[in-house]
Amino acid sequence: MTNPLSPVPTIIAPWLSVRNSQKAVEFYKSAFGAVETYRLDADDGNVIARLSIEGAEFWLSNESSDSLSPDSLGGASARIILTVTDPDSVFSQVLKAGASEIFPVGEEHGWRLGRLVDPYGHHWEIGRPITTC
Repeated sequence: MTNPLSPVPTIIAPWLSVRNSQKAVEFYKSAFGAVETYRLDADDGNVIARLSIEGAEFWLSNESSDSLSPDSLGGASARIILTVTDPDSVFSQVLKAGASEIFPVGEEHGWRLGRLVDPYGHHWEIGRPITTC
């Protein structure tokens, strides 16, 4: 039996509010290669899911009155930064899955980075710090 007072790692994981959570889960799997680490299917068709992109976790569910989607807000209230080894290939994969480019991958401010918006209105910056030798 696990001790309920055992230390746990400190983690920040965004929770994305979307319209059509079932379809969104499939998009994030296709676009980012995300894996479901938790899923709850509600009777009303809502899916609450925790997804992992190579260990980087986030949650998603249908929007509610206290957590609106970017579609309902008329824009996103935060950006998600995904740091990966090869931002060019990940960026291309996400575009092919249905995201729209805000600006292409390029080098600026010590990063190789591009920005896109997914079909659910969430903005992602995909990049990596530039190492100089």
